[in-house]
Amino acid sequence: MAIIKEVRGFSPKFGKDCFLAENAVVVGEVVMGDNCTVWFNAVVRGDVHSITIGDNTNIQDGAVIHCTYQKAKTVIGSNVSIAHNAIVHGCTIKDNVLIGMGAIVMDDAVIGSNSVIAAGAIVLPGTKVEPGSTYAGIPAKRIKDTSPEMKEVIQRTARNYPMYAGWYKD
Repeated sequence: MAIIKEVRGFSPKFGKDCFLAENAVVVGEVVMGDNCTVWFNAVVRGDVHSITIGDNTNIQDGAVIHCTYQKAKTVIGSNVSIAHNAIVHGCTIKDNVLIGMGAIVMDDAVIGSNSVIAAGAIVLPGTKVEPGSTYAGIPAKRIKDTSPEMKEVIQRTARNYPMYAGWYKD
């Protein structure tokens, strides 16, 4: 069973039909929408500030979601995929976004809807990613508009993760 802990008087709250892998960790001031998934070795740590997650969002293996004490909360929209080993810290991610494997999104960054942060990219503090943009590199820079094909990948990934979670139900 996943580790779910109260911290500083805050207990995580979950929407309907959420899946938490056995070694996922969700602690503190976390509010998660419906049909969300938190995968193996992922950590959602709302101990120092709040974390809000919309519907149909997946937090894949080894990802870390955190915030900054008394400074930067984390807000993640709906239909968002946080890929394997990504770090999302004290930022805002709007709806229909893909954060690639190993990417880092830092404090006070805002990732606009229908955007992609490429694998391995580092989004510096305070960066504003325009809706419908693809960012890559270190530091992450806008490289192009998000193509219609990639927007479909974003939607398909968000749709598929609740299905994958169903494979793990007894």
